[in-house]
Amino acid sequence: MPSTAARVVLVTGVSRFLGARVANTLQADPGIERVIGVDTVPPTTPLGRTEFVRVDIRTPGIAKVISSAGVDTVVHLSLVTGQAGPRARAKELNVIGTMQLLAACQRSPDTRRLVVRSSAAVYGSSPRDPAVFTEEDQAVEAPAHGYAKDTAEVERYVRGLTRRRSDLTVSVLRFANFLGPGVDSPVTRYLTMPVVPTVLGFDPRLQFVHPDDGVEVLRRMTLEDHPGCFNVAGDGVLLLSQALRRAGRPHLPVPAPSISAFGGLGRRFTGSPAFSPELLRWLMYGRVLDTSRLAAELSWTPKYGSEEAFAEFVSGLGGRGAPPHRPAAGGGRD
Repeated sequence: MPSTAARVVLVTGVSRFLGARVANTLQADPGIERVIGVDTVPPTTPLGRTEFVRVDIRTPGIAKVISSAGVDTVVHLSLVTGQAGPRARAKELNVIGTMQLLAACQRSPDTRRLVVRSSAAVYGSSPRDPAVFTEEDQAVEAPAHGYAKDTAEVERYVRGLTRRRSDLTVSVLRFANFLGPGVDSPVTRYLTMPVVPTVLGFDPRLQFVHPDDGVEVLRRMTLEDHPGCFNVAGDGVLLLSQALRRAGRPHLPVPAPSISAFGGLGRRFTGSPAFSPELLRWLMYGRVLDTSRLAAELSWTPKYGSEEAFAEFVSGLGGRGAPPHRPAAGGGRD
């Protein structure tokens, strides 16, 4: 479709796994003159010709970076997904940071395209959910906790910006859980606990997206005009019981009221995340996305289905168990 070429691209959350991957992919495109990566701490991954700027997007400093560099495309990847310290700090990073970033985009006459990493968590998880969520579906029970609630707020602010700046091309991507080599998240740490607790009486349907496919979608959205909201997930589904069998993980069914205590022990002894209310509901009811809109928009299908993404994740463990926990820049993980 007709598009305005991205010349100066700003990527938030560049010191994290996904942000670094996306920045490295974009800086290899000869049509992009500059890639500017921002985060609160320096990246540990080499970024090639990407220019790193240390700035907290919760501050007005982000507006100075965007205006002084003439940024025409912003790729917002810095939402905190993990249990990263006090809840209030995570909310600030997600919601206040996004508000400052969107305000900077609104004021910048150069900015023409915004790509936002959102999450399928906005749909919540409920026993009354549809079998498959389309982009038009609303959460049956609106997320009331943690990252899922933050993401719903972020999307609301993005819709407000779209109304105020109708000339902007805004793409919102609702990703399923990332799974593959190198991914460190609440879900990957749950799956690699020494004994994986499951919720007694439940076997949820799960979907995953491989990082390679996620990066490719973000690359396409950055270089081309694809306005709207899109679900992103690998094809197919896995039952949690199937996933644990294929991974060879010992697991123990636990009554729902007791699973939080089990998670607390996991965090104490292994660094695994506590069981947040949103994670617990996902482990009970699961979530499946319809990705036909994305496939039609991009004329593209993911390289990895959900089963293949899970197999790559298990292969990447190489029998080592849990991946090493690395505190993420800005206080979160991918």
